[in-house]
Amino acid sequence: MADAKVIPFDDDRSRSGAARRRSVLPGSGRGQAPAGPGAAPVSALRGSQAPAVDAQEAAPPEEAHEVSGRAGWDRRIAGGLAFLRRRVTGDYDVDEFGYDKELTDQVLMSMLRPLADTYFRVEVKGIENIPSDGGALIVANHSGTLPLDGLMLQVAVHDNHPAERHLRLLAADLVFMLPVVNELARKAGHTLACAEDAERLLQRGEVVGVMPEGFKGIGKPFGERYKLQRFGRGGFVSTALRAGVPIVPCSIVGAEEIYPMIGNSKTLARVLGVPYFPITPTFPWLGPLGAVPLPTKWTIQFGEPIPTDGYPPEAAEDPMLMFNLTDQVREQIQHTLYKLLVQRRSVFF
Repeated sequence: MADAKVIPFDDDRSRSGAARRRSVLPGSGRGQAPAGPGAAPVSALRGSQAPAVDAQEAAPPEEAHEVSGRAGWDRRIAGGLAFLRRRVTGDYDVDEFGYDKELTDQVLMSMLRPLADTYFRVEVKGIENIPSDGGALIVANHSGTLPLDGLMLQVAVHDNHPAERHLRLLAADLVFMLPVVNELARKAGHTLACAEDAERLLQRGEVVGVMPEGFKGIGKPFGERYKLQRFGRGGFVSTALRAGVPIVPCSIVGAEEIYPMIGNSKTLARVLGVPYFPITPTFPWLGPLGAVPLPTKWTIQFGEPIPTDGYPPEAAEDPMLMFNLTDQVREQIQHTLYKLLVQRRSVFF
């Protein structure tokens, strides 16, 4: 038996310290000895390799955060370049109504979101009343001189619903007669407010939004704020009955005060071919600056859905039923408006 090698206890401390500090070369197969009684062994087997450590995990917290930030920016730039390439080559999809989902998600929603979250500070209630799948018809009040409430409603549904559902708004003829607005409205998923288009969208399982007051609601004077106008002939009820989808009443508070309409120049409205020409405390006196909306605090509340799938097919032609359901939706929206106004602390807070 070979003689054992004895290491004296009084060996040079500097040499033993250097041995402890010496790092293990990659691939040497040697694990570092435990430093003391409580230390855990690195490896008990010869030839075992140390597990690979991600550079981001091995870096200090500041450097790891910087690496993560650079990777995030790289992904955004790559995604933006890919988006531009698809725009240039035409390699993107639109549906039969002209709706461009990719453009809406990445551009239009990104432009509207700061207005909803930061400027108007929209608070959303009752979002669970919108179904997670299948068609639904959202019926809301309309106000504000300019139709910003429809756009904020679109952002509220997409950003707050767990399924991130897209709202397809029904718009008036005038929207599709304006050169630039026409194209943007189509890309954002809006379509003409006619029963045929609405029914096709609902049968496809889309969430459709309608504001039955129309120009009567959006162009009413400031003294009549939060007083619902007529809901037309109840065509939206007939459409919901044919499609068999629930009607979700929606009340919007805050939009009435963004452009307090204190007058209406009917002469200018006839010349320009528009339903009304608003006069507010700031417009047209301050020029383009007067077109900036006041930063009011908004609340959007979705009420309990009204089911329509229990009615027979011929119910869509029953004028009395349509009148009763229209009145029920209108009363529910008006009651919720009054309740939200009582709870509101201030127009701006």
